[in-house]
Formats: sequence, structure tokens, C-alpha cells
Amino acid sequence: MSKKWKFDVWTIVSIAIMGLFILCLLYPMIKIFRLAVLDSNGHFTMSNFITFFSKPYYSKTILNSLKLAILITFFSLAVGIPLSYCYSFYILKGAKMIFILSILCCMSAPFIGAYAWILLLGRSGVLTVFLERLLHIKIGSIYGLRGIVLVETLKLFPLVFIYMNGAFKNIDNSLLEASANLGCVGIKRVFKVTLRLCMPTILAASLLVFMRSFADFGTPLLLGEGFRTFPVEIYNQYLGENGTDFHFAATISVIAIIITALVFALQKWGTNKFKFSINALHPVQKKKPGLIRAIIMNAYCYIVIAFSFLPQLYVIFLSFKKCDMAVFKPGFSLDSYKAASRHLLSRSLTNSLVISGLALAIIILLSIFIAYLVVRRPSLWNNMIDTISMIPYIIPGAVIGIALVIAFSNKPLALTGTMIIMVMSFVIRRMPYTIRSATANLMQIPMSIEEASISLGTSKLKTFRKVTVPMMTNGILSGAILSWVSLVTELSSSIILYNNSTITLTMSAYVSIAMGNYGMACAFSSILTVLTFLSLLLYLKISGAEDIKM
Repeated sequence: MSKKWKFDVWTIVSIAIMGLFILCLLYPMIKIFRLAVLDSNGHFTMSNFITFFSKPYYSKTILNSLKLAILITFFSLAVGIPLSYCYSFYILKGAKMIFILSILCCMSAPFIGAYAWILLLGRSGVLTVFLERLLHIKIGSIYGLRGIVLVETLKLFPLVFIYMNGAFKNIDNSLLEASANLGCVGIKRVFKVTLRLCMPTILAASLLVFMRSFADFGTPLLLGEGFRTFPVEIYNQYLGENGTDFHFAATISVIAIIITALVFALQKWGTNKFKFSINALHPVQKKKPGLIRAIIMNAYCYIVIAFSFLPQLYVIFLSFKKCDMAVFKPGFSLDSYKAASRHLLSRSLTNSLVISGLALAIIILLSIFIAYLVVRRPSLWNNMIDTISMIPYIIPGAVIGIALVIAFSNKPLALTGTMIIMVMSFVIRRMPYTIRSATANLMQIPMSIEEASISLGTSKLKTFRKVTVPMMTNGILSGAILSWVSLVTELSSSIILYNNSTITLTMSAYVSIAMGNYGMACAFSSILTVLTFLSLLLYLKISGAEDIKM
């Protein structure tokens, strides 16, 4: 039975949030759809879509992106699930360090890993030269499809690791014991029981990795060479050196949105097929592995983490090397950091902190209100708000950037080039993390606690402020740290929206690479890595958590 509409303060909040979403999200999306089907004279046309699908030069970019995303998702699962299984079921040496380093691997700027791997495994890379000269081993090119899959897998498998940690912790040990009593043990139990119990989480992790790899801009741009993907093509059509075509860029963006929406729908269908509830009354306790198994598990975990974190370590090392533009020389100095300080380091760092800080504050505020509306005041209207808030989850960053430029380039809302549009983009891009985390957390809090507060004479608003919000703190913090690190490393929408006054650390590092100043790029990247590391440590200290729940 539907509840009667009651006009109160929560109705005003609900209307305000919907209005905000219509202005900042739906309106730009409508503008980009409109631009895709209208020519320069304002007449309806499908010529851009016909051009895209009739010319392999363009249509192949979507096929390349799909192929890339599928391969990266497969290899990320193949690496991340065994790592999480070892971490969750067995006592490992330095488990905390494994966790922190794995998070840092996936929370670096999108192109830093690609740039570092060029320095390591490029045609004149350190490891390439070492292997060829001393061991006479030719490893092939880091460029193209193979290189992108390698770099993206090493960056995104930690997302699978994070998701699966939570899934494995929710398994009731009595189910595993029952399967053992029926003769299902060892690797057979892992595939027949453990992974099947985690299938909804595996599908959720697969979707996240697929979306991130499908929409990635930085890595294919640096490593692609002849292998072209659609995010790079969108960028080329919008800001290319050979001329721009906003209508065609909008067309590719619309096609990308449709494809990602179909993938999202497929994942939702698959999740529903495996939907079930489970209560971990007897959660799995970590056990100490035997000597041989301990050696194998620790070796696997540390080799994977070390190989994944190697690019960031190498970038930090190079930031202290003497450098003349693209050439690193013998000896160490702080010249790269001095050069960075002369090239907008202070402004980049300030902008990163201010823009990301403002965006995070808005995200947290929106997440608290949306979670409360969805969980405590369910209605068709509030469920629509929840659904709309998840739209950015399936839209590539470059598309959001272009949509905002198209929507807010003219008066009365001429925001292009301002810090406001950067904050708007950051909020839109990264709010789903915190909203989902806050909503899941509030669902676990009994309504009776708030009812008890109200029965003692406390107003509903004061109960919300003094009781409900504090109880949501863990869920908010967990989502907020993911949003924060994603904010400070944002690239795909920033590259469309930034200018010299709103440049961030991520963009400064990217611009330095484009200028051929590798030493300065390493300095910016190292500062970004340190900022990410300190943010994670601060979160772990404040929350007292041992993990991040997603």
C-alpha cells in the first residue's frame, strides 16, 4: 500500500535533491543527446550515427574498448580472487601491508602506472634493456593491446580484492563444514561452494572493473599507439589537433552510454539470478597454513603486490634523479621538485585539496540525505532519486565532462572554465561510492533506535542529527575514502574541463608528460601518491577499521 504524500521538511529536501540532479546531471545528458541528433543548423539527423557505424575507423574503437574491458575484467578476477582468498582465509605475514599497498595500486592517477611502465618496459625501458643485454630475453612491446591489459589489470585487480574480502567474511563457516562432511574439500569446495556463495559480489566486482577499464582514458592514450579506444576518440573529436566536431563527439558519447547501460542491465540480471540472503552467524576464522602452503601463499601475494606497486616506487625514485626533460642522468637532486614548484605546484596542490574537499563535503551531505530518504522514507519519488544518483556509475568521465561543457557554456549558466564546474563534475562522478555505502549501512540500523529517541520527546530532526547520522558514520567514512581518493586522482573529466587556474595535481602530471618533462611529471606523481597514502592512513586511524567495505 502506498503511503500518502506528506509535505514536511523531508519533502522539501527530496524536491531540492531532485532539482539538483535535474540541473546538474539530467539536463547535461539531455543536451548531449540533443547535440548528437541535430546538425549545425538545428535539424534532426542520424548522419553522425551512420558515419560512426559505417566507417571501421570509428566503429572499431567501441569493439576495441569492449575487447579490452572483457580481457581486463577476466585477468583482474583471475588475480584478485586468489589474492583475496589467501588474505581472508589464512594468516599471512604483513597482511596489513598487503591491504594498504593493494589499495594504493588501484587508487593512483589513471595514467601514472602506464607512464611508469613505459619507463620500465618501453622500447628503451630499464627492464627492457636489462633483460635484452644481460639475459638476451626479448619481452616484446608494452604498447598496444597487451600492454594496456597488463597495466590495467595490475591497477584494477585490487578492486576485486576489496570486494571479495567483504564477501568471504560474510560466508558462514557452518556451510563450509557441511560441505566438508559431504566430501567436498580443497579446490573442489572453493569452486563448488565458496565462489558460488560469492557470485553476486563477483558480478558486482566484474561490473566495476569492466566500467573502469571500458571508460579509461589515460592508459590507452599513453600506451595505445595503433590500438584506438572510444574514450580517446571522444577526446580527439572534442579537443583534437586536427579539428573538433562537438556533434560527432556527442554521438560517440551517446553510443558509449547505451553500451554501458546494457552492460549494467546484464549485470543486474545476472545478480538477480544468483540473489540470496546469508547470515554469517559463524564467520570464517583465519587459520595458519602449513609450511609449504604458507610459502606459496605469501610468495603469490607479495609477488603480485610488489609487481603492481613497482611503477609507483619507480616514479618516486625517478623524481629524485637528475633529469633534462625526457632524459634521466646519473646522480640525485631535488631539481624536479624545484621545477614543479615553479610550474604551478602550489596552485595544483591547493586546487586538488579545495576542489576535492568541496566535492567530498557535498557528496557526504547528499549521501546522508539520499540514504535516509531511500531507507526511512521509501516512495516512488525517492527511489527515482536513488536511481538517478547511480547514473554516473555507468557513464564515462569524458562523456560527463563534455556534457557539462555543452550545458554550461552560455549565459545565464556560463560555468565552463570555473572551479564550480570542476566541483560539479567531481560530485557527479564520485557520489555513487558514498551513497551506496551510506545506504547499505543505514539498512542495517534498526528503526527502533530512532523510535526510542522520538518517544523520549526528541524531535525527528534532532533525532536524525544526533542519533541517525552518528550511527551512519562507519558507512559514510568507508564510502567517503573511496570517493576522496578517486577525487584527487580524477583525470577523464578534468582533462575536458580544466584550465590554468583550475589545474589539479593529476592534470599537472599529465601536462608534464605531454610536454616531455618526465622529471617534473615524476615529482607531481610522487606528491599525488604520498597524498593518497596519507589519506588512506588517516582513514584507517579515524575509523579504526582493518578494511574498506564496498
